[in-house]
Amino acid sequence: MLDTLTFLLEKLFLLAHIKLSSLLPPPARERGDPPPASRQQQQQQPPPHSFQRGDLLEVPRTLFTHFGIYLGENRVAHLIPDILPALTSDARHIQEMVTNTRLLLGVLSKRASVRVDSVEDFAYGAGILLNAMDRAVRPSPLPGEEVARRAERLLGSVSYSLLWNNCEHFVTHCRYGSAQSLQTDKFCEWLKSLIRDRRNVLLTALLGVLSMACLGVSSGTALPALFIPFTLWMAS
Repeated sequence: MLDTLTFLLEKLFLLAHIKLSSLLPPPARERGDPPPASRQQQQQQPPPHSFQRGDLLEVPRTLFTHFGIYLGENRVAHLIPDILPALTSDARHIQEMVTNTRLLLGVLSKRASVRVDSVEDFAYGAGILLNAMDRAVRPSPLPGEEVARRAERLLGSVSYSLLWNNCEHFVTHCRYGSAQSLQTDKFCEWLKSLIRDRRNVLLTALLGVLSMACLGVSSGTALPALFIPFTLWMAS
């Protein structure tokens, strides 16, 4: 059951990611900005000794981008969904690598932890982008030492929200003094465009009719068939 749920969630996020990529134009470059780096250049991982305490590190995942704050000595603080801190106080067990099952249960239970891992474990084989968000977020970054100390003060178990308190909110709070998530903003814009498209009203109405034809007319089929298209119509 858990494997099936993991598969369905991954497919849902993948569809949303593909849709976002097709709807949103690439960010405009300001005059005098250097051209975007190639994929090969972006995937080149800087050696840990080139990082400074308080740097913002980000690594691309299949469905999203993961963020962390460099603390020095090859250590990265990052917020990651994890159910285990809510179930045990065994620090040695908690510090083990977070598995997909632990991560998924953390998302569903809205539990997470701000933990410290090595640069290699944080990157998990992906290339690291260094302070790439500085050009897209205002205000300007805080001093590196203050950024690192803010991250260290938040270490431990925290509540989690996929949209309102994720790893990007953590690093922007630490580095810029204001928690925000560009990924959440893009997702909300995609969701609004989906709701505003009146073709989706017809699609949901058709699906509702088909569900009643296949499953029979009952409160469990008739109410969603009427309520969902009506809600989308009023919101469009």
